[in-house]
Amino acid sequence: MTKKILIYQVLPRLYGNMAKKTKFDGSIVDNGCGKFADFTDDRLTEIKNSGFTHIWYTGVIEHATKTDYSKFKIAADHPAVVKGRAGSPYAIKDYYDVDPDLATDVNKRMNEYEDLIVRTHKAGLKVIMDFVPNHVARSYHSDAKPRGVRDLGADDITDVRFDRDNNFYYLPGEKLCAQFDMKGEAKEDYVEFPCKVTGDDYFANNPGVYQWYETVKLNYGRDYTNGNRLDIHPIPSTWNKMRDILLFWAKKKIDGFRCDMAEMVPTEFWEWVIPQVKEKYPSIIFIAETYNPAQYRDYIFRGHFDYLYDKVGLYDTLRAIAECKESASAITGCWQRLDGLAPSMLTFMENHDEQRLASSHVLGDATKGRPAMFVAATVSNAPTMVYFGQELGEPAEGKQGFSGDDGKTSIFDYSVVPTIQRKLNGKSTKAEKDLENFYSRLLTICRDNECIYNGTFFDLMYVNYQNQSFDHNREYAYVRRSDERILIFVANFSDEKKNNLINLPQHMFDFLGIKQGKVSATELMSGKTVKIELSAASPLKVSVPAQSGVILEVLTNVR
Repeated sequence: MTKKILIYQVLPRLYGNMAKKTKFDGSIVDNGCGKFADFTDDRLTEIKNSGFTHIWYTGVIEHATKTDYSKFKIAADHPAVVKGRAGSPYAIKDYYDVDPDLATDVNKRMNEYEDLIVRTHKAGLKVIMDFVPNHVARSYHSDAKPRGVRDLGADDITDVRFDRDNNFYYLPGEKLCAQFDMKGEAKEDYVEFPCKVTGDDYFANNPGVYQWYETVKLNYGRDYTNGNRLDIHPIPSTWNKMRDILLFWAKKKIDGFRCDMAEMVPTEFWEWVIPQVKEKYPSIIFIAETYNPAQYRDYIFRGHFDYLYDKVGLYDTLRAIAECKESASAITGCWQRLDGLAPSMLTFMENHDEQRLASSHVLGDATKGRPAMFVAATVSNAPTMVYFGQELGEPAEGKQGFSGDDGKTSIFDYSVVPTIQRKLNGKSTKAEKDLENFYSRLLTICRDNECIYNGTFFDLMYVNYQNQSFDHNREYAYVRRSDERILIFVANFSDEKKNNLINLPQHMFDFLGIKQGKVSATELMSGKTVKIELSAASPLKVSVPAQSGVILEVLTNVR
């Protein structure tokens, strides 16, 4: 029996940054920076006690930055090909090193990360880190690679567009002439000849500012010059190098990889590499960032991924419902379209790529995101993720630097997360504390209740579309059953309290093996005990607070 995985995603660069004042596009000296050491025993224990089982430390691997660490024998990056002052965590500069920004003592940065892994495990949490397989920084060069390791691109034939054993793709005879300032803050232009293909598959020498111009694409044997033919016999150089990188980090006793833009890498690579890693580290998990439902089955059954992002299905649907752009009844289609794959999907309502629910670009009010999170966390056995600050209603207001005022917490800049700062200083507002209590209660129930992490699901919507006492456009109802208990869920996306009479079909009682009759139930979110009647002949009376959800637990009536 596998318990539900509950992931807390956090950017160490921002989490512990307690700077009182920050400047727009400020340097690390101006604005400060969080460190590995900010995740103390007490803070990690608090995260664990909030219901989480895993923590995803985002942006651990060394990436390109405008901060100069050359005195530590780390090559400086040209500012023209760095987004923001801190740089993108996904423009990897050295796969075998960690971000010096995050170290208290830069010379001991790897030791500090290894100590963080130990502290996290001691607190009862498991560690997830990024694996970025599709692209690297234009300035990629490993200063920390183990003896005998050849750098990416070190042996490339650069006068051809494609070679199976090249690590990069080239535009022979062409110089990088991007549509942005090639000088940046430097005295001279950034020069790249021949030009490498950009990480977002832009096969020209003039990428724009909104493209992944700071990165170059890795070559896994896909010949884009010859009808996308895959040339993988013998195994390409990139495959072996990336396998060795995975094994390098797995050896440090991490518990999982979140694989960035996994679908931009051939499925055949995952089919080859994941079993090799799991042979040595059987309990390690692989999570794929995916956006193409047509390939889900390939990623799971061929690619051996444990979990996939449920973005274009459940996330998009729940956000649209919360924004009053979609009916709550559309949730039914989400699990139906997955056709049995729901337990293999990672559900979430925020991450570093998505806008904050509380931002003015989305809901403008964190409480309006509660029913969406309620459904995302409880509708299946699948893992669920929360982005740090989400549980406090972080709105990500204002411009921080490169990313502008876009409703997101910037991943490119040295900045702070105000709601996290207030929490760590013991100064959370009442609204922040109330929302945090909601999240903690919900996640703890998800972690500890067998119905949620191992139960059978039954959708109640089909018998309530014509029900005048149930608002199928703003409410969603379902049941889950385990060997010992029944849970009845009702989510309310409305601004008003709902007093419902919900139809329970005979098929539900037969399918789940539930007895009919009057029983005592506990509403798990509030802890209150109520008397209800489970019957196919008369509807169930349930009151649901505005912008929230209820979970009625019955410990009897299971045949």
